[in-house]
Amino acid sequence: MIDPAIMIPLAQAAEDAGFHSVALADSLAYPKVSDSSYPYNPDGTREFLENKPFIEPLVAAAAIGAATTALHCYTFVLKLPVRNPVILAKEATSVAALTGGRLELGVGISPWPDDYELCGVPWAGRGRRFEECIEVVRGLATGDYYEHHGECFDFPATKLKPGADVPILIGGHNERSLERAARLGDGWLPAGMPDDEFARCITRLGELRARYGRDHLPFSIYAASAEGFSPDGVKRLADMGVTHVTGGMSRFNPYGVEADTETLAEKIDALHRYADHVIAAVNR
Repeated sequence: MIDPAIMIPLAQAAEDAGFHSVALADSLAYPKVSDSSYPYNPDGTREFLENKPFIEPLVAAAAIGAATTALHCYTFVLKLPVRNPVILAKEATSVAALTGGRLELGVGISPWPDDYELCGVPWAGRGRRFEECIEVVRGLATGDYYEHHGECFDFPATKLKPGADVPILIGGHNERSLERAARLGDGWLPAGMPDDEFARCITRLGELRARYGRDHLPFSIYAASAEGFSPDGVKRLADMGVTHVTGGMSRFNPYGVEADTETLAEKIDALHRYADHVIAAVNR
């Protein structure tokens, strides 16, 4: 949610500082009039989105991938059901192929009917559509012939090139989201939540993955937690099963309505403070 002019140099600085990846947020557009709320704010306000500059995530991932050599990008989270999954599969595999597999596709169901209306997609049945979109993206990403006959999409055997491995991370932390992550996902992307609730969700994910016979497969868990700001906290999260921790020491609040006045130099300094304080200690 930062000034697009500093996105590339900031990503390069993150790579230099030792970060694994950067998160790319998704917001299609901001309606002038709406009664929709944001479920991850205590008061449901969504005004923080109005003037934030959102680059289309896969466009940003391609640009960052071209300007770096090892840094990954993950979408956090892409509003999947409002997009055509065939076109999305083409875009995602193209980015993955160009960047040497440095893309993770974090996906979720938009909480706003406005997005569905804007894209001409029905709000009803969005959960089923979401799951079917995942099936289509996975099938086409193999690069082999794939046919699909579902409720929302129907097409004969078709091959999409380039094929590329694109891990799918599923966002959300209600029971249905956890079930989908366990059954369909390569990882889980939770929003912020209290530590005890976070621990409960991780335990529940383990139970669900075992139920579906998928507990032997690799599975990523990304944590946005205050524990991520100390080496001991990172170790505690790792012991819980967390694989990636969100960190940094920027004073910019992406969920605030105030303008971002932090300079690029200040943001880079914040990255290096975190690298010196946390990353270096964890890697020792």
